[in-house]
Amino acid sequence: MHLSYFFYKFSTKELAPREDEGFIEGPIQAGANSSLDQTDLYARQLNEIYHTIPEVDQTFEVIRATSGFVGITLKPFHQRKRSIDQILTEISEKNAQIPGIHIIAVTPAPLPGADRFPIEFIIGASGNPQEIFTLAENLVQTALKRGLFQFLDTDLKYDQPEYQIHFDRDKVATIGVNLKQCGQDLSAMLSGKTLSRFSNQGHSYKIIPQMKRVHRLNPDQLNDIYMSSQSGKLVKLSTFAQISHSVQPRELRRFQQLNSITIQGVLVPGVSIGEGLSLLEREARKILPRGYVMDYGGESRQLRKEGNRLIRTMALSLILIFLVLAAQFESFRDPLIVLLGSGPLALAGALLMPFLGWSTLNIYTQIGMITLIGLITKHGILIVEFANKLQESGLHKFQAVIEAAGIRLRSILMTALATVVGSLPLIIFRGPGAGARNSIGITIVAGMFIGTFLTLFCVPAIYTFVAGTRKRSLPKCLPSQL
Repeated sequence: MHLSYFFYKFSTKELAPREDEGFIEGPIQAGANSSLDQTDLYARQLNEIYHTIPEVDQTFEVIRATSGFVGITLKPFHQRKRSIDQILTEISEKNAQIPGIHIIAVTPAPLPGADRFPIEFIIGASGNPQEIFTLAENLVQTALKRGLFQFLDTDLKYDQPEYQIHFDRDKVATIGVNLKQCGQDLSAMLSGKTLSRFSNQGHSYKIIPQMKRVHRLNPDQLNDIYMSSQSGKLVKLSTFAQISHSVQPRELRRFQQLNSITIQGVLVPGVSIGEGLSLLEREARKILPRGYVMDYGGESRQLRKEGNRLIRTMALSLILIFLVLAAQFESFRDPLIVLLGSGPLALAGALLMPFLGWSTLNIYTQIGMITLIGLITKHGILIVEFANKLQESGLHKFQAVIEAAGIRLRSILMTALATVVGSLPLIIFRGPGAGARNSIGITIVAGMFIGTFLTLFCVPAIYTFVAGTRKRSLPKCLPSQL
């Protein structure tokens, strides 16, 4: 049992294995001051590059001025020569060739309800967002040096340009400019607000009093705008005003009523979500001062809050099996022998696979372990039940259990072999859904193979020390023999 807990503690954990769904998606991040035309130009270049990959079937893009989304549909599985991880690596390399935008190619989440990024690590505090941002960036840079992340970044960006017009009130008073009217004029020329509509030949048209685009391409052109004074003369804006530049965050977010920053990331192929989160948690404890809290979002939250209940579920299943066997044997000793002699051994064999990195500990693995407990306890039931009958026939319990194990060996091996052979297709299966099937198959096959081998030795040993001595039962006589 201690060995099972050791394997469980140091196993590779994730909510569910990534599946080959034949689809790759990726959010597009453009500059904060990027225009729709610029983002559209980059998206068209992406589309041309993607179609040079032989496995790509169709692509589509949904874009806005500073963000967007790209979707890549791959050809059917049997028409592809490379795995989706290899295709994903090539797409990531081609994404880096397009300047001006940042795109992170990922596969869809394996379970519904999960977000696009597998890693969502939230840092929250009541302090200044700028201080939280500095600590989050430090954490990101530290984690990237470990080589577990293909992409890691924060959702808070201090790159939104902001320009402010500062009026010199003394010059405004001297020139005779009305500030209220000046503000209204600037709003009309720059904002693109619809003032009204007019109808012409049955069609309605918007009235937008806005400057031509060529005269408002950059903030310096605002200095050449003319404002009307109270005397009716036109005065340049630069005469009585100055333009200052600053950088502000695109948006400020809150989580659990605290100022928060979400660290979003994509892992290197072969690295599980549990390993990535454990790294961030360790480094965060070193970097974050007191008063900061750590939380999770999306798939990471499901793993930490909901997907890590194997021990509790396993304990409930063992209690249920114990009660059923106690009613069957009419004893509390015999069910204890069955469970101690077979259950922990099978679990240790199943947990050995994720411990060695040949699988991961996920919800499908947990389902396989629950199934395995029901299958492996049958071996112990066969030995204990037959040993009890041999004791009642007059044999000592040591001799009875040894003989029972030998007689029941064929039945145990046939059951184990049928289970292993029946589960082998789950291991060798490739294609859509292979991740879930492989996880269940590896768990059942490894647990059944190792558990069966050890059960043949451990159940007799435990039976010898735990089982009670049964009295020899008298043969039943017919009334005619009395």
